[in-house]
Amino acid sequence: MKQFNFKILYRRTALVVYDIVSIIASAYLALLIRYEFSFNSVPDHFRNPIEHFLPINILITIVLFYVFRLYNSLWAYAGETELQSIVISSVLSGLVNLFGLQFFKEGTLAVPKSYYFLYVFLLIAFVFVSRFSYRFLRNLKHKSNNRNNDIAVMVIGAGEAANVIIKEIINSTFSTMKIRCIIDDDQGKWGKYIQGVRVVGGRDKIIECADTYEIDQIIVAVPSISRRELRGILEICKETGCKIQSLPGMYQLVNGDVSVSKLRDIEIEDLLGRDPVDIDIDSIIGYVQGKTILVTGAGGSIGSELCRQIATHKPAKLVMVDIYENSIYEIQQELKLKHPELNLAVLIASVRNANRMNWIFDQYKPDIVYHAAAHKHVPLMEDSPGEAIKNNVFGTFNVAQSAAMSGVRRFVMISTDKAVNPTNIMGASKRICEMIIQTFNNKYETEFVAVRFGNVLGSNGSVIPLFRRQIAEGGPVTVTHPDIIRYFMTIPEAVSLVLQAGAYAKGGEIFVLDMGEPVRILDLAENLIRLSGYKPYDEIPIKFTGLRPGEKLFEEMLMDEEGLQETANSMIHIGRPLEIDEARFFEELKELKDSCEIEGQDIRPLVHDIVSTYVYNRTAV
Repeated sequence: MKQFNFKILYRRTALVVYDIVSIIASAYLALLIRYEFSFNSVPDHFRNPIEHFLPINILITIVLFYVFRLYNSLWAYAGETELQSIVISSVLSGLVNLFGLQFFKEGTLAVPKSYYFLYVFLLIAFVFVSRFSYRFLRNLKHKSNNRNNDIAVMVIGAGEAANVIIKEIINSTFSTMKIRCIIDDDQGKWGKYIQGVRVVGGRDKIIECADTYEIDQIIVAVPSISRRELRGILEICKETGCKIQSLPGMYQLVNGDVSVSKLRDIEIEDLLGRDPVDIDIDSIIGYVQGKTILVTGAGGSIGSELCRQIATHKPAKLVMVDIYENSIYEIQQELKLKHPELNLAVLIASVRNANRMNWIFDQYKPDIVYHAAAHKHVPLMEDSPGEAIKNNVFGTFNVAQSAAMSGVRRFVMISTDKAVNPTNIMGASKRICEMIIQTFNNKYETEFVAVRFGNVLGSNGSVIPLFRRQIAEGGPVTVTHPDIIRYFMTIPEAVSLVLQAGAYAKGGEIFVLDMGEPVRILDLAENLIRLSGYKPYDEIPIKFTGLRPGEKLFEEMLMDEEGLQETANSMIHIGRPLEIDEARFFEELKELKDSCEIEGQDIRPLVHDIVSTYVYNRTAV
């Protein structure tokens, strides 16, 4: 049995009582206004008809209000439709008076002619106040409760997405945002209004209007904009010190999925100015689907993303290998949740352990191997060069040999731009790994390739997480040198290109990913501080600490003598393999391996003998 709602009954009864009082007040006030509020001046032959007709007037008017749903609407959300109902029903009540009072007139006129207009006007006013005051008081209370949280907003874009966002903000009683102005580069829209908010000009007005309107937050509502265009706008917006948000993409507008809840904060990736990479998904699926894939270093930043993307391409089996149990456990649980159908094997193993690698390859017989396991932290490896060589060089040797012996079809090693003219042991070790890959490709049927790219945003040990922690702690943000630059790419972008390069592989190539334009680390730090809502140097200091051991001001992607070849993807290039004296190379590797086992011995001269472009500080121990 449905429970009766007494709260609604009380509200409607209160409205009826209020309306009765409003009808009486409107009738008498209409006369009083005509006679300048002098009750004694009102003739009886005008007052009597009104009093005699009043009960009938009240009854008919209440019925009219009921017919026009003035007792059924949700007045907290009253709008134009409800206002029209109030006006029409009040005008009809006036017409009822015009005809009804004629039956009660005591002279030529029942009431003065002005009475009807004044009555209708007053009745509209009284009823309007009763209905819209609830919304007004509700909003007033809302603003009072959020007085300190009112957010002045500038919207960039005057298209359909902006219209949807602005309408939602304006109509919401829960939002603390207030749209102050709109920016759009289309001059034809300047001076026009969207939902009552004026389009004040183009992007050249952003900084000026942010100051004029005391803007707290900027919303970029142009889903179709390219990354390069977005970067140009963000470069201006970040000078305002305002919080910046945007819509993730054009697909939301197409799907009608545009709302305030879809807004996201601007991330540092948006300031790279590079459009999303173009990936041939069909070619990746063609060589991954139905295959057994093995990933080393599967718990790391690159390895885990490789596993995520491979899992979406329906491999027959995914074998994840890592020595660090916590990190590989996390990606294991994630994949189990997102891909319950995935045939998954998770193994704890060190690439240094040749016997363990041999057993894993014999047991699982992978078709394709992605070798991402490596020590990558430059300063730490400078302090422990032997460990860098053991893990990176001979770990790669072990995995590659196991792959060759078990008949793996394709082996893809993750390399780094630091392998080019290396100034640190980590980069030199990865260059030796590339040489191992090239020589193994000549010796075995397995197709061995390497993919080289620069820094990835947000990876373990990268500057972005460090900067975020330093900003959260109030600074200082530490930058090694004001002129240091690096190439950057997002982890998903880099991994997508690695998968694409793997599909192109024929054996022996060193694929080089186009990382876009290099980024100055100082600019990265300043932008991240601004995006966090602070002013660089003033609110968050920046401290220059000097170049760390083995660090150089800029990284290179190709050695001069390697040359460059194009692939079907403009963001993937092939470096020409170098000539290697394989017999001598393997002899040098044996000598290097023996030296690594002697703690305290300086192995860098041996590394230099193998990698002639390796430059190091000979005075350092």
